[in-house]
Formats: sequence, C-alpha cells, structure tokens
Amino acid sequence: MTESCTGQPAVFEWPVRVYWEDTDAGGIVFYANYLKFMERARTEWLRRLGIHQQFLAEQHGLMFVVTDAQLRYLASARLDDTLLVGVEPLEIGRSRLRLRQCCRLAGQLLCEGTISVACIERARHRPHRIPPDILARLSPQAATPE
Repeated sequence: MTESCTGQPAVFEWPVRVYWEDTDAGGIVFYANYLKFMERARTEWLRRLGIHQQFLAEQHGLMFVVTDAQLRYLASARLDDTLLVGVEPLEIGRSRLRLRQCCRLAGQLLCEGTISVACIERARHRPHRIPPDILARLSPQAATPE
C-alpha cells in the first residue's frame, strides 16, 4: 500500500494516465485537470464502496455535487505520467462529505486539496440527507454529525 495524502497508508487510490489533452502549451498538466483526476478517483472510490451514482440518481433522485474545492499545487505532471490519485474521508455528515485528495507521481506529491461534496435532490437542487444504507457504506468510523 502506498502513502496517502497525509503520509498514512492510502484509503483509496486510482491510477490516472496523463494524455495529450490533459496538458497545456508548456507540456505540463493544465491546473484545472487535476480536479478532473480527483473526480475520477472519487467516483471509483464510491463505486468500490458499492455506491453507483447513476443508481443514486435513478432510484433515489439524488446526486453528489462539489460545493468547495481548495487545491495546492507543488510540482508538475507531464504527458504519459501515471499518477496515483488518493481519496481520504475527513468528515462524513448526514448530507455532505469533506475529503482530502492528492495526486502523486512515483511517491512525489504534485497536488493536494480538500473537496467538499453535498448530497442534493436531483430535481430541485436542494440539500438532502444521504440515504442511511449509503451513509453506512461510506465510512462508519469517520461519521461525524453536522
């Protein structure tokens, strides 16, 4: 197991290859694309927990949306690099999650951030509690009241 964003064993990691489309004119990953890499890792983390976002939308009328993203960039990735994108739950509330995410290349921290995600009603775009069965899968030991 590799090192997480905080130096502990990783909770979840997803490999992401850097493609031509991810780079800017200088040949490095365009800064906003790190958010896309983090989105992919969060989606795969949820999938690993048995939480499929399409099912959540169709069966519960709910979806997760990012409400805040704070990132810090430390080094650059380049074309064909394979990054490991980590996901670590910091807080799990009744209707929102706060996660630490990072992108590493061969153990070197390139980008780190804190991402807040809210559960909302798909039709009205209003906050909604995460269904109990889904909340139980997220991380019972990390659950905190809001």
